[in-house]
Amino acid sequence: MTNAPNQSTQYGFTPLAVTRIKGAQRLNQIAVYLIYAAIFAFMVFGTIASIKMFHDNQLLYRLFFNLPYVLIALTIPMTLYDAFIIYRYRLNQASMVIMTIGVSSIILIGGLLFADTAWLGLASWLGVAFLFKVSFKRFFDFLEVDDLSETAEETSMDIATDLDNKPL
Repeated sequence: MTNAPNQSTQYGFTPLAVTRIKGAQRLNQIAVYLIYAAIFAFMVFGTIASIKMFHDNQLLYRLFFNLPYVLIALTIPMTLYDAFIIYRYRLNQASMVIMTIGVSSIILIGGLLFADTAWLGLASWLGVAFLFKVSFKRFFDFLEVDDLSETAEETSMDIATDLDNKPL
């Protein structure tokens, strides 16, 4: 027999695991916000750079061209950590996690090595953060449904106990 400490679990997830998953979910939310900022920067600086008065402005062109790349590139380490957590705790199918990270990495590295461009590879990383967002949402929705069913069971047991203890 093992003398493992008795930890309360939710469907086999220890409180430490749930805390790590919540931390990864917060990190993924930051990655999603960075993606929104990249899209916003692309639209705003691209629109301003397209105005005839600003055609020769190098700063606006650099902001339009490089800032979205930098913002999306900042999400890559975050999504890699999220992928590790999702893979480790089996929140999504392992093949889905490996495929999304693998395809995005191959497109990014292949574009940088052979085409001298990163736009297609970085564009593929946009979808990774949103896929992981859905995975985290499904996991926590699952835990909430479990909590609600346990609460309903406890309430029905309390009512049955109260009915058994009342004299006729």
